[in-house]
Amino acid sequence: MLARVCSAAVRGVDAYTVEIEVDVSGGLPAVVIVGLPDTAVRESRDRVKTAIQNSGFSYPDGRLTVNLAPADIKKEGPGFELPIAVGILAAAGQISHSLLRELLFLGELALDGSVRPVRGVLPVTLAARREGRRGIVVPAGNVAEAAVVKGIEVYPVDSLAALVKFIDGQEPISAVSIEPGEVFNRSRHYAVDFADVKGQAYAKRALEIAAAGGHNIIMIGPPGSGKTMLAKRIPSIIPDMTLEEALETTAIHSIAGLLDPGMSLVAARPFRSPHHSVSDAGLVGGGTHPRPGEVSLAHNGTLFLDELPEFKRNVLELMRQPMEDGCVHISRAIGTITYPARFLLAAAMNPCPCGFFTDSHRRCRCTPSQIQGYLSKVSGPLLDRIDIHVEVPAVKYRELVGDAPAEGSGAIRARVGAARERQLARFTGERIHANAAMTHRQIRAHCRLDAEGQELLKMAITELGLSARAYDRVLKVARTIADLEASDAILPEHVSEAIQYRVLDRQLWV
Repeated sequence: MLARVCSAAVRGVDAYTVEIEVDVSGGLPAVVIVGLPDTAVRESRDRVKTAIQNSGFSYPDGRLTVNLAPADIKKEGPGFELPIAVGILAAAGQISHSLLRELLFLGELALDGSVRPVRGVLPVTLAARREGRRGIVVPAGNVAEAAVVKGIEVYPVDSLAALVKFIDGQEPISAVSIEPGEVFNRSRHYAVDFADVKGQAYAKRALEIAAAGGHNIIMIGPPGSGKTMLAKRIPSIIPDMTLEEALETTAIHSIAGLLDPGMSLVAARPFRSPHHSVSDAGLVGGGTHPRPGEVSLAHNGTLFLDELPEFKRNVLELMRQPMEDGCVHISRAIGTITYPARFLLAAAMNPCPCGFFTDSHRRCRCTPSQIQGYLSKVSGPLLDRIDIHVEVPAVKYRELVGDAPAEGSGAIRARVGAARERQLARFTGERIHANAAMTHRQIRAHCRLDAEGQELLKMAITELGLSARAYDRVLKVARTIADLEASDAILPEHVSEAIQYRVLDRQLWV
């Protein structure tokens, strides 16, 4: 007897449906799984058999053939075990076929028949809705992320036995639905705030500009100046995520298996801070079975690289394409997988090997050649993609012990949000989300300078030693500064401030 059950698998950040065909025929007992299964899928036959028997059902004698269609795409992971078990029971005539064509099934089975959570449930639920399925059956541990998808019934199950009773109409399972707005209100908060930062007004201003225009930023300063503390607070001043952004981000974290139990949406902007020993696959994604890397896990949020020169140069160079395109393309023999990677890069580094070159209270013992060699570990093409370079000096004692209240993240986020609204209105229909993403054509259209502003920029390039590659970056940053001031025109003072944020382009800095 033949039975058909619908399941799904994830490829990149999207899911595709997989039809599982199970045939029970006569002959010697055997189980054959075809359709390009990986090792985990092939091993599932033993777990499925034990789970069926321990759930109180009879495992059919004879030859079992399980086909996973389409047959030309490799199937990975344990998520097919629950639908395979349902297909076997249906093919053996132990359960009804009535709901099998209406529902999509996903889940891993334990040996006692209980259903374990799996990765990628959110993109699978979106695919089920796209395919017009009435509902989806998911492990109870994954119901929170699936239930935020509207337009489809989500049924949580905790055991194979309970699922069989539901299919046969013996015991109903209530569909679960979660209102995304409630999740946002409950989860959209940050544990850190800019009000905790003493002093560093200049660096805070630079970070506000970076958040307002989506500009990548690098902070240079001695150890203990607060670079990491400042970077961790960047997500708290970026405007709240939209539902679309939250779904994109949650899908990536679901595929990576990083969602906490019971978590529905990643409502707060992510902050990722990989160690400088990270591999190329760990940073940009990849591996034998491709998985999203840190640049994708930071999608719609902040990627912080502390001690930037300590990262392997070849690893850093791999970031150039994601920073430019906002996505990562991973090519393998089986095809190309694309992960989104639109993030704000915040990097931090010491000004020299010992760290005290710019510290007025500690003596630097590095030679000019050592300093230059240390700075040159970060390549020019990578720095070309970082709009703002800012010095972060050591905090003075009177600022540390002062009682003056510091401005909180809420007030800064309000100004940043207003600037972002101006940019969205400016780039309506152009698929641009912030000033940092402007092309040369858009820079010419939206970053016009008066005579005084042009003279300032000319002086910066010719007399202060700024490189030619800084030209577009200065214009983009000046446009953002003008947006923060609610100014349609880029004024000379906006250009002057933008020039200050090109520290590493100054030939006489070291």
